[in-house]
Amino acid sequence: MARIEIEKKVLSENEKIAARLRQQFSSSGVTVLNLVSSPGSGKTSLLERTLGALAEVIPMALVAGDVQTDNDAKRLEAAGGQIVRPIITGGACHLDAAMVEKSLTEIDLNQIRLLFIENVGNLVCPSSYDLGEDQKVVLISTTEGDDKPQKYPSMFRRSSTLVINKIDLLDYTDFSMESARSNALSINGKLSVHEVSCRTGTGLDGWYAWLTELVARKNPDPKHIEENHRL
Repeated sequence: MARIEIEKKVLSENEKIAARLRQQFSSSGVTVLNLVSSPGSGKTSLLERTLGALAEVIPMALVAGDVQTDNDAKRLEAAGGQIVRPIITGGACHLDAAMVEKSLTEIDLNQIRLLFIENVGNLVCPSSYDLGEDQKVVLISTTEGDDKPQKYPSMFRRSSTLVINKIDLLDYTDFSMESARSNALSINGKLSVHEVSCRTGTGLDGWYAWLTELVARKNPDPKHIEENHRL
């Protein structure tokens, strides 16, 4: 019973901070995406490609969570990230709202339009923690099982967008794209789905267009979003 009460208290405090963050993001017109996946699905690779395509179009910041290193943050800086903040959890299997709030102390939200939060590689714990984001984006890859949604239904239920990565490896795996889609949509029929390869670039134009539209919809600022930009 004590453990349950402690968990409730922790989540309650997290919700308070997340609500505060959400208000800040809304006031600043910043679109916030919480990227979640198992380790190795390709979150960092997707962000690297996104930086390469959109860094000059959409002012953005990135928060990179990891258990022990800042390796991902360094990769994102090398890929062109101008504002990258690492969060090293020291063993925690997820980011929480307090960690994100602390990481944003040196970021002027009024100067950006898009914030990516790269969560710790885990499809269990991060599903319970609201970070003030507009939506969770869950990634899976063709090197994982196509039954991933069935194994981790809470994460797929709480996400708004699914990215299926590494489609260039389909011929080398038993992964069924049809089964993966069906399994995910049976849990959350409102999921939007992107099929991409960060290695070859296949499908990424659609991802970039979706991001650009999402950001423009929340804050249509012509100074930052080039409506006729050719991806």
